This record gives sequence, C-alpha cells and structure tokens, in this order.
Amino acid sequence: MKQQREQWTSKLGFILAAAGSAIGLGAIWKFPYIAGTNGGGAFLFVFILFTLLVGMPILLAEFAIGRSAQKDAISAYKFLTPGTAWPWLGRIGIVSSFIILSFYSVVGGWIFIYLLHIFLGNLQIESAEQFNQLFSESIMNPYLAVGGQLIFMILTIWVVGRGVQKGIERASQIMMPALFICFIILIIRSLTLPNVGEGISFFLLPDFGALNSKTIIYALGHSFFALSVGNSVMVTYSSYLEKNTSLSKSATVIVIMNIVISLLAGLAIFPAVFSLGMEPTEGPGLLFVVLPAVFNEMHFGMVFLFIFLILFLFATLTSAFSLLEIIVAVFSKDKPKRRKKVTWITGILIFLAGVPSALSFGVLKDTTIINKSIFDTADFLASNILLPIGALFIALYAAFKLPKSLLLNELTINTKHGKIVFTIWYFLIRYIAPTAIIIVFLDSIGMFDWMR
Repeated sequence: MKQQREQWTSKLGFILAAAGSAIGLGAIWKFPYIAGTNGGGAFLFVFILFTLLVGMPILLAEFAIGRSAQKDAISAYKFLTPGTAWPWLGRIGIVSSFIILSFYSVVGGWIFIYLLHIFLGNLQIESAEQFNQLFSESIMNPYLAVGGQLIFMILTIWVVGRGVQKGIERASQIMMPALFICFIILIIRSLTLPNVGEGISFFLLPDFGALNSKTIIYALGHSFFALSVGNSVMVTYSSYLEKNTSLSKSATVIVIMNIVISLLAGLAIFPAVFSLGMEPTEGPGLLFVVLPAVFNEMHFGMVFLFIFLILFLFATLTSAFSLLEIIVAVFSKDKPKRRKKVTWITGILIFLAGVPSALSFGVLKDTTIINKSIFDTADFLASNILLPIGALFIALYAAFKLPKSLLLNELTINTKHGKIVFTIWYFLIRYIAPTAIIIVFLDSIGMFDWMR
C-alpha cells in the first residue's frame, strides 16, 4: 500500500518554513555588510525594488512547479515534462544545495564557537583589533572550526530527520517568532544609544548620489539570492502544500518577511555601529568582529550579544533545514522509514565535504583553487555559477515550457484579481527576470569589471 505523502499541517507552517529558508545568512550576515559597503539607504531601495521585480517572480515559478507536481525536485520536472532533459534542473539544485550547506555549516559552526567564548568569558576584551584577532584565531583552530561545524550539522540532521511536520515545520514555528522577538529587543537597545541618528539616516535615507553600477549589480544579485531561489528548494517545499493554498499570497508574505528582517537587521546594527564611532564597511567580519566590539561597549553587552547570536543561529538553521531537505526528499522518496537513514547519511557526507572549507582558514589556508581558498571556491561555485544558472533555467522553464493553463490555474487559486496578478507575473518571468539573472551571472564572472 502506497504511503501518503507528508504535507504541511497549516499555511502558517509552510510560510514560516519557507521564510526561514530564505531568511538566513543572506538577510542577517550578508545584507548588513553589503548595504554598509554600497551606500546604505540607496542600496536598500534598489534591493527592495529588485526583490519585487526579480526574486518574487522566480519564487512563484518554483511554487507553481512544486505544488502542481507534488513531487521532489527531480521527480517534479520528470512528471511535468517526461522524456526531456529538464530533470537536470533538479539535479543542479541538489548539487548546489550540497555545496552550499557544506560551507554554510562552517559559518553556522562559528556561531557555536562564539557562544562558547561567551560562556568562557573570552569576549571581555577592549578593542576591535583584539576582537579581530580572536575571530582569526578561532576560525584557524581546526578543533574549534570542525567541532562547531559538526554540532551545527548534527542539529540540522536531527530536525530534518524527524520529518516535514514534526521536524522542519515544528522547529520553524518556534525559531521564526523567536527570531523576531530577539530582533525587537536588540533594536530597542540599539535605538536607545546616544547619537543614533546618523546610523538611522545612513540606512533608511537613500543617497542616490552613492548609486553606481556596482551598487545596482550587487542589489540585483542579493535580491535574487536572498529569497533562496535557484536551487529548487522552494519546488520541494511547495510540493508539500495543499491545493487550496494561495501561492501568490504565500509568496507575498514570505517576500515581506524577508524585507522586514533585512530592515530589522539594519536597524539593530547600523545605529549601534555609528553611535560607538565604528565603520559600517567592515565586510563579512561585521557580525563576528565589529558587533561583539559594539555590544562590549553597552551595559549588559554580553547578554545582548548572546541574544543576537541565538537569532543568528535560528536564521541559519532554518535555511540549513531546506538545503538538506531538498536532497533527503529525492533519496527517501517520501518513505518515512527511509528518511532518518537517508538524512544521517546525507548529513554526514555534507559534513565531511565541508571539513576542507572549515580548515581553509587554518591548516589549509595555503591551499587554493582558481586563486581562491577552498571556502571561497565552494561559495563562488554555488552562489555565482550554479544558482544563477538554476534560476535562469527555472524562469525559462516556467515561462516557455510549462503550459500557460497550468501556471494560470496554480497562481490564481484563492487569489483576488488572480488574472491581473498572473499577467504581471508572466511578463516578469518571461522578460525581466531572465534578463536580470543574465546580468548578475555575467557580473559574477567579471564581465562588468571594466565599468568599476
């Protein structure tokens, strides 16, 4: 007897899980430092614009593919277009998710390292230079780096192994609200510091004179990556949806949540950074070097740093769940008895594949591939090559391969003014999104360097 396929228990459960997939390192780790180095408010404005015009149409395309097929990322394309090469889209998604989680788990491990530093009292130091030294020493230590990565992967494996409802959905229903609460606490503290006006103005008031080709390209690229599209993760998540759920409404809520989290991240970080006379242009070290130094200047600073690390951990884990789930769904074939075994085998393989990335800041720091560290090579391959290719072909697949009637049916269920929404989406997915993705891809391989 065929076992019934798992489904989300509620629309809210799906939205929180899908939003958790999108809201991860992109919104909390990457967005603040990209905004800080690309004009603040001007970058924010362009980012929101591109999220609505590019990211959201691709998100809806993945939703339509997954919900119409009700199958995993590879089987969905086989079911909708049998006897074609389109299932390779799902395979590309599997490979990119595997690679992303292999180095993503390394950054997740750094959070555990810093939580350990808090408990040991190692963060009671004075200068940003000392924090920078501590960060470098921590990620260079092979035992700390690999140990943190292992703990992060074990947590991810444990949750995903419990299933869609009891694992991913239940964890997301706890972690996502907790994430918002933690943010509100941090923002209240940040906005009560002296002289926060400069930080708020930098982040919320666009200086369009700061816009240049680099800023626009970065905003376009980040809007696309921030929604977790391009690797068919959302094909997998939407395949667990009931047929009466409005895909348009769900996508709108997820996009709004993603933008709000990006706003909250900026409001929690930039006022505090400016108030204490630090620079917002610190790059990836902003969260592990500048922010600990900022919190150290506050009353009860370590308490607030602990809260920040917990919300960062929750956001990172919810994204990791989706990256592991897309692979598990393919190999477990919706058989609950196989899920735990497949999850542990897959998770351990991802952990082992990520060990070189974890060691690339220490014992393997002199090992380079295409003039990049192992960590940076994995990031570049997945984020700059596989994801753009995947997103481009998902857009083309939805716009030019699937029957228009199928898409119209999926995207108008329980949606007011559904045909108008569909007409706008169809134009964006056929013309605007593919063009934008091609621009991002060409930029990622250096085709526009002459403009800078």
